[in-house]
Amino acid sequence: MRILLISDIHGNKEALDAAISVPHDMVVCLGDLADYGPSPSECIDFIMGKNIETVLGNHDAAVGSRIECGCGYKYKHLSIATRDYTWEMISEKQMDFLRHLPFSIQKEVNGLKLYFTHGSPRSNYEYMRPETPDDELEEMICGIDADVLFIGHSHQPFVRKFKDMLIVNPGSVGQPRDENCKASCAVFYTASGEAELMRLDYDMEKTCRKIKESMPHPEELITILKRGY
Repeated sequence: MRILLISDIHGNKEALDAAISVPHDMVVCLGDLADYGPSPSECIDFIMGKNIETVLGNHDAAVGSRIECGCGYKYKHLSIATRDYTWEMISEKQMDFLRHLPFSIQKEVNGLKLYFTHGSPRSNYEYMRPETPDDELEEMICGIDADVLFIGHSHQPFVRKFKDMLIVNPGSVGQPRDENCKASCAVFYTASGEAELMRLDYDMEKTCRKIKESMPHPEELITILKRGY
């Protein structure tokens, strides 16, 4: 089975379309459907319409429950401004969908125990990065019983072996911040237990036109999208 992992879509429908075109048997979304991008309603509708299993991201919680998103200082003003835009664009039904997303999803496939969450198994505000020290990872994992842990949030794609666990971050579909502007996703192959990171071209110019036509801070948002951080 090929499980397509998508995360941190952030209202970028063109990037989502590119990611979902990757051949797969199942899709799991690791959260953050809205904020920063011009098409939050379309992205949420797509996830809802396709019944894609999705975990709660910090931006999903902020939009759906009107709470603080826990963003870093660098992007906080953009998060606040684009959230106001997001609320104008989405329906109460979509708000309710975000509000009721689960913190985590657990599956057993081909004898592998799979755990899906947004930030870390103990907090969707917490970052697990490629360089996170082993002792910090140990604390974050909090004794969960899994062979593979799938996380998003950092917008940094990586595959890392930690003790007997494989940790996979597919990166950000719609808001890459690892100095690569291409949409990022991953495929996990349950037969081999291996993950493949992927970078995809998409119609960025269309996304940028949408941003310029209707969003606050358009030049800054477009610059971040085009440089990939």
